[in-house]
Amino acid sequence: MKTLIIIPSRLAATRLPGKPLLKINGLSIISHVFKKAEEAKIGDVLVATENQEIFDDVIKNGGQAVLTSNRHNTGTDRIYEALQKIKIPNIDLVMNLQGDEPLIDVDDIRNLNQQMINKNSKMGTLASKISDKKLYNNQSVVKVKTKEKLNNKNFPEVINFNRTTLNKDLNTYHHVGIYCYEMGTLKDFVSYKQSPNEIKYKLEQLRALENKIKINVALAKSHSIGIDTKEDFVAIKKIMEYKI
Repeated sequence: MKTLIIIPSRLAATRLPGKPLLKINGLSIISHVFKKAEEAKIGDVLVATENQEIFDDVIKNGGQAVLTSNRHNTGTDRIYEALQKIKIPNIDLVMNLQGDEPLIDVDDIRNLNQQMINKNSKMGTLASKISDKKLYNNQSVVKVKTKEKLNNKNFPEVINFNRTTLNKDLNTYHHVGIYCYEMGTLKDFVSYKQSPNEIKYKLEQLRALENKIKINVALAKSHSIGIDTKEDFVAIKKIMEYKI
């Protein structure tokens, strides 16, 4: 099966404007993510952006990029436009990778892709175990509840996503914001209007569930840190510079 990874990226982040172009070890965050995606070796990688500056940076660093509209409500809507523009034939799966997680584990990317192929799934994502009970009530941490307990081999179905949950809830995990779509499912997803709960909770995956799209979850090795604030950036910068 043929997989394409598309990374949506834009400069207009509310909490940390311009974050895709912030540099760590001389390379922008978006280009770090691009190179991690390439390292997974599951298919071609493309950045979808509304900003010429991001487009230029990715191209300069040896990546592929496409310019999209600035009117998209979600990253998935943006990747679908990019897909329409590039017209690569015979794509079976499209993976939507977050552009602000340069520490994403390459094995987790590979695992999600392989699970999608093995189980012939329509839509898949990742989740990690919750080690700190404080995270259950942290609204910035998205939780996912699954029908079965997650392990290294299974790919159970999602029951729901939420931002707060009881820590006694069974089979509740820390959601990792990566999505993999079967092509027809992606086309269906973007054809649906944003649902009230999607808008209320700022969780685009609720649009899928509310339109009867089944989502499966693979267990991630760990939860990579997303860069949402200046503090996040400083923390990740220290980790990545220490590794060199």
